[in-house]
Amino acid sequence: MHGSPREAPLAHTDAASGNGDGDARTGDIATALLSRATGDMMGSHLSEGELRVWRTYLQAHALLLRWLEADLVGQTGISLAHYDVLVQLALADDHRLRMHELADRVLLSRSGITRVVDRLEADGLVERKACPSDARGAFAVLSDAGLTQLRQATPVHLAGVHRHFVEPLDDAQLQLLGELLERVVAALVSSAPVGVGRQRAESVPDPVAGN
Repeated sequence: MHGSPREAPLAHTDAASGNGDGDARTGDIATALLSRATGDMMGSHLSEGELRVWRTYLQAHALLLRWLEADLVGQTGISLAHYDVLVQLALADDHRLRMHELADRVLLSRSGITRVVDRLEADGLVERKACPSDARGAFAVLSDAGLTQLRQATPVHLAGVHRHFVEPLDDAQLQLLGELLERVVAALVSSAPVGVGRQRAESVPDPVAGN
């Protein structure tokens, strides 16, 4: 992916549970399905050039997640999905979020968030605390050990982002890519339904900064 002779990691990233099935595999499956589309389907929906760009985006997304997952697991023992949760808690006021808020903020996947928090709690990285205003609710709270783990994992993650995403592009290409992606994000935010979908699209923090 970036001139390295090594093969890309084969393990797929599950953004919800880190167990090997998930978003990266979804990208591969979607790419395979799209590549089998008939000429009529392509003509009625996407041009050949448009479909090629979309497939390339899916492939890049899947490969990036695999590499970033492999870097984190290999060097810190933490999955990308778990890292995402720790980042969102670190960015929140008092390092705590209610479970539904956490599900809205994670960028990789909302599904299985309870299972992810269960695992982080078992590892001592997250604590659950009762919500005074809602007896049925609970906060997920970043523990001191979780903050330490996040501080150890963040340099590894950011180095991976630089190596696998930034280095293949020159400054002008990176700026152009950023502008194009911002345009897509703005279009998605403006067309999101009013309510949870739009709120999530507009308000989620950026986990790449890791601060």
